[in-house]
Amino acid sequence: MGAAASDLAVGVARRWAVGLVEGGDRQLARTRAQGRPKPGPSPVDRARTGSKHHVITDGHGIPLAVSLTGGNRNDVTQLIPLIKKIPPVRGRVGRPRKRPDCLLADRGYDHDKYRRLVWSAGIKPIIARRGTPHGSGLGVHRYVVERTIALLHWFRRLRIRWEVRDDICEAFMTLAAAIICWRRLVR
Repeated sequence: MGAAASDLAVGVARRWAVGLVEGGDRQLARTRAQGRPKPGPSPVDRARTGSKHHVITDGHGIPLAVSLTGGNRNDVTQLIPLIKKIPPVRGRVGRPRKRPDCLLADRGYDHDKYRRLVWSAGIKPIIARRGTPHGSGLGVHRYVVERTIALLHWFRRLRIRWEVRDDICEAFMTLAAAIICWRRLVR
């Protein structure tokens, strides 16, 4: 009986080392122990849990970087991680461009600290100030990003979040962004 108990203990220890827990008739992945979870209480939907999709696009609406956060997270906190996710762009002979010339953003990204961080990255921030009237007219520049988010939500898996695990949802977002890029390049 002692050998069987020790074999069971070794099996449990091995299972915990892999990151799996017992889940009825199958093995389930353990929940993450890192900081904040991706779904969070939505401030506009009676505190139901939800997620936000953050997207950086080029001037034609091709998604360059996508991110997923909880519904209660502030938009401006995802600005610098999204800028760091932008891959180098191939083009002419020489060094590939690693960052855009300027960044257009709406009033949700208006914060002096992040303006300075964007400037220090070598990007000119064109971010509307809170409380000022709209200078460009309704939907002239922001329309490109809204259209890309609408294209992402054409995929049913992204319109309503069905996955519990955030890494699967982020993988679907990346796949959808790749499909959108491919469709634009085929045309």
